[in-house]
Amino acid sequence: MTSTDADFQQLINDARDWAARDPDPATSTALTELIELASSGVPAARQQLEDSFGGTLKFGTAGLRAALGPGPNRMNRVVVRRAAAGVANYLLEAVAAAAPGSRPRAVVGYDARHNSEVFARESAAIFTAAGIETYLMPSALPTPLLAYAVNALDCDGGVMVTASHNPPQDNGYKVYLGGRAVGDSGRGAQIVPPIDGAIAAKIEAVSGSVEPIPMSDGGWTLLPQSVEADYAAAVAALADTEHFPHRDISIVLTPMHGVGGATAVSVLNAAGFKNVTMVAEQAEPDPEFPTVSFPNPEEPGALDLAIGAAEMAGADLVLANDPDADRAAVAAIDPDTGAWRMLRGDEVGALLGAHVAARWSAAGQEAAGVFANSIVSSRLLSQIAAAKGFDHAETLTGFKWISRVPGLVYGYEEALGYCVAPELVRDKDGIAAAVLIAELAAAAKAAGKTIFDTLDELYLVHGLHASDQLSIRVADLGLLQAMMNRLRVNPPESFGGSPVDTVTDLAEGSESLPPTDGLLYLTRNQSRVIVRPSGTEPKLKCYVEVIEPVDSAAELPEARLAARSALDLVLADVREALGL
Repeated sequence: MTSTDADFQQLINDARDWAARDPDPATSTALTELIELASSGVPAARQQLEDSFGGTLKFGTAGLRAALGPGPNRMNRVVVRRAAAGVANYLLEAVAAAAPGSRPRAVVGYDARHNSEVFARESAAIFTAAGIETYLMPSALPTPLLAYAVNALDCDGGVMVTASHNPPQDNGYKVYLGGRAVGDSGRGAQIVPPIDGAIAAKIEAVSGSVEPIPMSDGGWTLLPQSVEADYAAAVAALADTEHFPHRDISIVLTPMHGVGGATAVSVLNAAGFKNVTMVAEQAEPDPEFPTVSFPNPEEPGALDLAIGAAEMAGADLVLANDPDADRAAVAAIDPDTGAWRMLRGDEVGALLGAHVAARWSAAGQEAAGVFANSIVSSRLLSQIAAAKGFDHAETLTGFKWISRVPGLVYGYEEALGYCVAPELVRDKDGIAAAVLIAELAAAAKAAGKTIFDTLDELYLVHGLHASDQLSIRVADLGLLQAMMNRLRVNPPESFGGSPVDTVTDLAEGSESLPPTDGLLYLTRNQSRVIVRPSGTEPKLKCYVEVIEPVDSAAELPEARLAARSALDLVLADVREALGL
């Protein structure tokens, strides 16, 4: 028998062993059929087996996220049981060290994806069996509600079963820490290194399929549906009806077949925005996401149904949440073209930052605290913060970093994530963001303006900041490192005709940023290019920002054209530098 034959036989043996101990009849049956096909020489079946059993799904700062299916490299009940047992062991040790003799507390939530409730209930069962006082969300609810519950219930840990905006075949496992399991700066936030590594080690130490207590026996506390009402009331109370009283705005909302629709409408109504219409075809949770090719508001075409509904209704604003409602997208009629356009995350991030500052000023509060955004997001927020008297911080990509900024008042990242109330949710919250977006849009309308006019006012003060992205998806993860090495060995000398003045290798870290794989270029005319591998997908992501000075409103149309031309030139140079 050759080594190849031996390897294949070991693969078959591993798969058969998995099928025999898989607690899920569906995946066990599917795996048995796949084994038969692979054994009979079907190449696609063999490749699928090799991918499913060729490695172990790695637990990191994003928790777990992968396609559903059998095997250690997929999301399934065996993998989730091991993850839950590892998280439970971590919580037990962390709480014992911080408060000897205390019993840890944890809360588990889930969205409406395939197997989400099953994974959540198994996690609750394993937590309970481990001696953790466990709360289970009463139904499929948004991720921000789970993040809210971690602190509201004074829990030491939280798990959200969700794959956020990933394709329908995926699911995931997101972990939060709170209470006695973490310091104040990370209370209620997602995990970061070295915590992820410590939890991963606990998971690695777990063997077998980890039999939980029977789910029908319970043992955990099923939270009442009022937990949703408590969150909704707290978020609705963010509305500043005294200083921003206008509510005359028509909104079309889409939850994109996710779990945020009913909660978002309830919150907006309670905040005074009564004219809210949901996109009928996308109103109810559906794990197949039948009306979109990809359930991500950033993807082309994702908002087509919502914009069509807004056009028919003559609405003022489109708001969209991703399937677990932690992100928010905004669209409105662009006065320059007369057509509906979705705003970029950086545009909404700047508008919300300016509005948060305006709310402080209107209330007579002296500026205090920090505005923060990820390093790949626009530099405009730092200008707004400085002008309004707030401190500013840049973080690595991801809300696990943004939410930990001491003194955080407002934070955002360009990928449509906004934290407008860190005292309620130490994470991005697409529903809370929707309240403030509606508030600032209604205020603009009452003044005879649009949100685009409000954005232009920021540009007149701080310069027109324009951004764009280039994403390169690869089949082989090794290509990502090859492209990064190419840039390090042959660094570009200019972008868009402007010489590169500074190059920062983010892998070296700094006083303010932990090391991460990425390169930052700043040119003489202040154009900025950042290149980094994605942390959640097989992509190389390139972020470009240019700044055009503007002295008057009359110059804005020409400045927009100049900015677009500059972005195109820089992006062309990025492609050339990467050998594309």
